[in-house]
Amino acid sequence: FLEAFESLLRFAENRTSSLFETAYRPMAKEAAEPVKELFTDISLYILGAETTVESAVLRFFDSLFPLVYSRLINPGITDLSEDYTECLRLTRQDINPFGHYSKNLVTELSKSLWASRMLSRALSLGIEVINSTEQAALSKECSRALVRMQYCPHCQGLTLIRPCVGYCLNVMRGCLASVSELDVQWREFISTLEYLVNEMGASHELEAALSGIWSAINEAVLHAQLNGPQLSATVDKVCGQPRQQGGNLSAASVVPVRAVTETQPFVMAHTSLGSKRREFITYMKRSRTFYASIAERLCDGDLVMRDSSTCWNGEDVV
Repeated sequence: FLEAFESLLRFAENRTSSLFETAYRPMAKEAAEPVKELFTDISLYILGAETTVESAVLRFFDSLFPLVYSRLINPGITDLSEDYTECLRLTRQDINPFGHYSKNLVTELSKSLWASRMLSRALSLGIEVINSTEQAALSKECSRALVRMQYCPHCQGLTLIRPCVGYCLNVMRGCLASVSELDVQWREFISTLEYLVNEMGASHELEAALSGIWSAINEAVLHAQLNGPQLSATVDKVCGQPRQQGGNLSAASVVPVRAVTETQPFVMAHTSLGSKRREFITYMKRSRTFYASIAERLCDGDLVMRDSSTCWNGEDVV
């Protein structure tokens, strides 16, 4: 699952980067770092880091606005000092140059990434539980019972006689009593996994949310461009007027993004994630009774005598 997450994130990041390189070339190089930081934050969030989708997205748009303002809205600006850039970042929060698109992106990503984050944490918890019970500590009484069950017949020369099924079950249930107590919690864990997997395939579709990032950013930039004169008037009042060079950059350097992207059909980076989810939860549901039936699993097959009327009951051959 983590490999699938990372594959989707890399694809979405590359697609977002190509948006700037194709449609907004004047700011493509400078936008590379904010794009990288955005997807790094998203990856960390999925893996359980103490961060939020909202802070990651808004931090990205804070970094993006100075670039949009100085490269697209006012491409003649030459003096973009650190103080002026910081003023633009702070102004972004007040004048909302990207309209509702930034908030919409936060909403969409928060819903889908939440389910992925919870599934990632649940899987990590499941690994911890399985690892903690992989080496069950055997009591002295359990060890004696196991020896009596498997080796005491050898003292009578009965090397081919195996334990009776009922006798084996009694011994194993006694040895694994503490492990079998996990049954209720394990069943709840499987139910939680099933819920999260279903959420990821419904309204919290991770693939759809990640594939829509570039589109939301595109719409946000277009919105800022359309409202360029009003934004410039407000920024001039708050941050002052920066130094400009004569003439503007060629209009050819900004490609109408709608014309570019409409010819680029979306290709899913990891089309198998949905099938992986279904296969995974089907497999996990089969293990719902694992801890309750672990004694039965161990007392199956070659360990016990099933196809004979003669077996060892701990004291004698019956």
